[in-house]
Amino acid sequence: MWYKEYGKTDKRISAVSFGAMRFDNPDDIDASAQVVLHAHRRGINYFDTAPGYCKDKSEDIVGAAVRQMKPDTFYLSTKCMAASGVDLRKSLERSLIRLGVAKIDFFHIWCLVRPEQWQERLDGGAVEAAMRAKEEGLIDHLVVSSHLPGAALRKVLETGVFEGVTLGYCALNAAYRQEAVNSAGAMGMGVVTMNPLGGGVIPQNAKRFECLQGPGDPSVVAGAIRFNVSQKAVTSALVGFTTKKHVDDACDAVDNFMPYDSARLESIRKNLGAAVEHLCTGCGYCMPCPAGVPIPQMMDAYNMRLLQGTDPKNVTNRLKWHWTISPSTARACTLCGACEQRCTQSLPIRDRLKEIGSLGD
Repeated sequence: MWYKEYGKTDKRISAVSFGAMRFDNPDDIDASAQVVLHAHRRGINYFDTAPGYCKDKSEDIVGAAVRQMKPDTFYLSTKCMAASGVDLRKSLERSLIRLGVAKIDFFHIWCLVRPEQWQERLDGGAVEAAMRAKEEGLIDHLVVSSHLPGAALRKVLETGVFEGVTLGYCALNAAYRQEAVNSAGAMGMGVVTMNPLGGGVIPQNAKRFECLQGPGDPSVVAGAIRFNVSQKAVTSALVGFTTKKHVDDACDAVDNFMPYDSARLESIRKNLGAAVEHLCTGCGYCMPCPAGVPIPQMMDAYNMRLLQGTDPKNVTNRLKWHWTISPSTARACTLCGACEQRCTQSLPIRDRLKEIGSLGD
């Protein structure tokens, strides 16, 4: 396994990390924990979980696994999206119990999607409560999880509150997330990229993303992971695993791997243009929506229609399981057109929202 320095901390974490949000049968805690333990045996030492993942069983599964691991051979990451300091403290204490540890190595202020959410976490006391817990030794490193566009995320990182960031970054949205990755790296922060496989979009559409697979890459999956971790600013690619084979495929991609050089990375970026044509890349420039519609998430779900066919479940399942949003949310659109005026890809957002809104919940 290849290990990289996490920012300015004294931690070295595996270039592929374990995303504990895709267990096939989370009710079977012991069987799911075996996938985690297999990853640890393969050299993965960073395990990311959260309240609510996998029917709220993810932290229990990871906890069952780490109780069987040798101490000081792993790092745990969990999160809280509460704005209230009181609620964050309760969530943190519950996570500690479920995971069976005395402290969380990397604790996230979770899911900053809109710029105003950062102020909500400040005003509600969540940030203060997390900093206090760090002083008490319950948190080792305070970090942030974000889907914000580059400029908005940079403002949050410049506050100096955080030592690292977990952000959505993959070949699908690289053109518009690169600024965020580069900004965090320039500040000396650890950078963990979530959804390096586009939430399953890339492997499910391997032909479309074949530009990721170069000479020496065994698969598009390997190419997508290597594209992420070859970048100096990226510490680790956070992959959601279901099976031991998924673990092996990801670990094989980075074992004994020499990072792509700048010419290879630039070639991939150049060729991605055709692969993402007509797809929403999640840049976020369409926001804010005057009606409060989460447009990037809606457009991400509509990508499934373009990639996988017109079956409504391709869209509704993406909204339900990936974003926890109902299709009916799209009906709040007033057809004002502000989003389309700002869209860098000139996508027919209003038409797509009307189609999504017509789907059953």
